[in-house]
Amino acid sequence: MRSPEAVRGLRQPFMSSRILEGKVGVVFGVANKRSIAWAIAKAWAAQGVRLIFNYQGERLKENVEELVSEFGSDTVLYPCDVTSDEEIAAFFAKVREHTPKLDLMLHSVAFAPKEALEGNFLDTARKAFAIAHDISAYSLIGLAREAAPLMTDGGSIVAMTYYGSEKVVPHYNVMGVAKASLEASTRYLAHDLGRRKIRVNCISAGPVQTLAARGISGFSAMMKHYQEHAPLGRSCETEELGATGVFLASDGGAAITGQVIYVDGGYQIMGM
Repeated sequence: MRSPEAVRGLRQPFMSSRILEGKVGVVFGVANKRSIAWAIAKAWAAQGVRLIFNYQGERLKENVEELVSEFGSDTVLYPCDVTSDEEIAAFFAKVREHTPKLDLMLHSVAFAPKEALEGNFLDTARKAFAIAHDISAYSLIGLAREAAPLMTDGGSIVAMTYYGSEKVVPHYNVMGVAKASLEASTRYLAHDLGRRKIRVNCISAGPVQTLAARGISGFSAMMKHYQEHAPLGRSCETEELGATGVFLASDGGAAITGQVIYVDGGYQIMGM
């Protein structure tokens, strides 16, 4: 039987290694310290990734600047409204000034007008439907189109989704339909980019206490439901989502593409 000291000695090389050392990634969707995007960004950075961030409008710039300063003064961020092809192109032009290649991209961007997340799906306005799909789904295509030419050694694109894409979650409404579109887009992108050794996957997170989630009507009841019905008796923590993001970015996920990885305490497997 190994002594505790021997066990610690075996663990140390794994714990001290940085499995993504030298990689470069772009992160879309950090809004505040509770963002899932921020949790994955921190996990990537801890494993050696050099990161470039976007921010959505001047209102969020200061907040994102303060957060990313944690990674050092050489960490950069640029504006990028994902509804604008011109801003996406300008963002990646700035990226090219810092690096000749990319390895990773995180898409953690979603939005629907507040009124579309209340009441009945039947009442969804045409404009709200278009906005939700443009920002939450089409943006992945627009960003991937610019990122892919920089992934000259292959790469990993990770998008964030939710179970409301495949089952009805009351009040999630048009966002559930947009997430279904996002997941289908992931599969088609995985097909298009596979020969270039670029993998495209989704992480389907269970309910997490983020500011965005709190805008969903009935969120507290949703959390309680997971506690009562998920096999693990809970949803997930942002740190666990970060660890999954590291896995999908690493050689451990080298043969995984076009998939939805559920990080939800096992809730997705339940029928009743």
